[in-house]
Amino acid sequence: MKRTVAVVTMGCARNEVDSEELAGRLEADGWTLVEDVESAEVALVNTCGFIESAKKDSLDALLEANSLKGHGVTRAVVAVGCMAERYGNELAQALPEADAILGFDDYKDISARLQSIVSGQSHAPHVPRDRRALLPIAPADRASTQEVEEFSRKRLGKAPWAPLKIASGCDRRCSFCAIPYFRGSFVSRRPTDIIKEAQWLAENGVTELFLVSENTTSYGKDLSDLQLLEKILPEIAALSGVERVRLSYLQPAEMRPTLLQAMIATEKVAPYFDLSFQHTSPTVLRRMRRFGDADKFLHLINQIRALSPEAGIRSNFIVGFPGETQEDFDDLAKFITEAKLDAVGIFGYSDEDNTEALNHTDKIDLEVIAQRVETLSSLADEMVSLRAQARIGESIRVLIEDQDLQEGRAAHQGPEVDGTTTFIGTDFLVGQYVDAVVIDSMGADLVAKPL
Repeated sequence: MKRTVAVVTMGCARNEVDSEELAGRLEADGWTLVEDVESAEVALVNTCGFIESAKKDSLDALLEANSLKGHGVTRAVVAVGCMAERYGNELAQALPEADAILGFDDYKDISARLQSIVSGQSHAPHVPRDRRALLPIAPADRASTQEVEEFSRKRLGKAPWAPLKIASGCDRRCSFCAIPYFRGSFVSRRPTDIIKEAQWLAENGVTELFLVSENTTSYGKDLSDLQLLEKILPEIAALSGVERVRLSYLQPAEMRPTLLQAMIATEKVAPYFDLSFQHTSPTVLRRMRRFGDADKFLHLINQIRALSPEAGIRSNFIVGFPGETQEDFDDLAKFITEAKLDAVGIFGYSDEDNTEALNHTDKIDLEVIAQRVETLSSLADEMVSLRAQARIGESIRVLIEDQDLQEGRAAHQGPEVDGTTTFIGTDFLVGQYVDAVVIDSMGADLVAKPL
């Protein structure tokens, strides 16, 4: 019997890839994919477990899907994704409304899992574990443990861009981050598999490929070639139908000159640098188990803009990390004023399970954290607005994503998290690339006139 399933995706672009891989496996096994939960027998919610606000959004999505049971065709609500993997049986006890909590190891047999759940069989939620222990410590020893990859993916939307996963996991040990614990050690996908999927995406209407991973600058280290990314970028960009390639999640401490040169010099690779600075105070950064300082970061930014003055640079920052002094905070504020970034994310520190920072004793008062978030967010908005204003008169190439709003993104604007570019009085189609000149700005957003 054919079953219907709706996949609800929370969180980041990496989760979007996981959802489409799950959808591909389900469709291949006879399931019918539907867009609305109301029309599905099974609501498959791909949860995010990164920070508290993301967890809350995931819980809300699960509860909303559960509210439909008994009022239509929805018979089961199933949680997958990072939050499900991270908390497992604990989440199952706290959320009895979910019919099952599935971990990453269930993905290969997702069809059978859902079929048994719909049939009324119970599924014991997994007990979370440190997934870093599942692979050899030495990156070079991990390649031999990889299974042959079976491509499976179904597009769940019609956007002209799509994320393309090039690796999973992370070997860094940032004291505030639990991602390595539940995502595991860093593993690069083989270039042939990446190229194959990139070609498939291009054949299915995608013209902008967004390369994603937990740490893109580490790609290839477990395949005995740390410059492998520089070698495959031209191959991806040369694929028929591909118009733009974008990289994400770049670690400043791992930004090597060869990668910087490759990103700037390779045709169709967007001059877009998603750099994870997190802070600028050397003291705070060392407590975060990270490297660098304001001067080193500004030097990297100046290197990028010397090669590509119109490059887009974005970053995220954590304020209120344990032990952060007013002087540390002022150092960060000074950096944001000087860096002139195109997009900035400000997050207040929060305790996360299975992290080193959880056990720090010099925690900052929550009211102080909230005040610092508000202050720095206001400053960041002002600086981002000034950076956008400086682009007036600049030539850009815009990918149209919303026909009604006549809105899209230039090369320096990443999908969903950065600013957008709007045209007035035009009638461009979704997926069309438009050469234009910037004539105005509103915050981080631009207004352009076609050339």
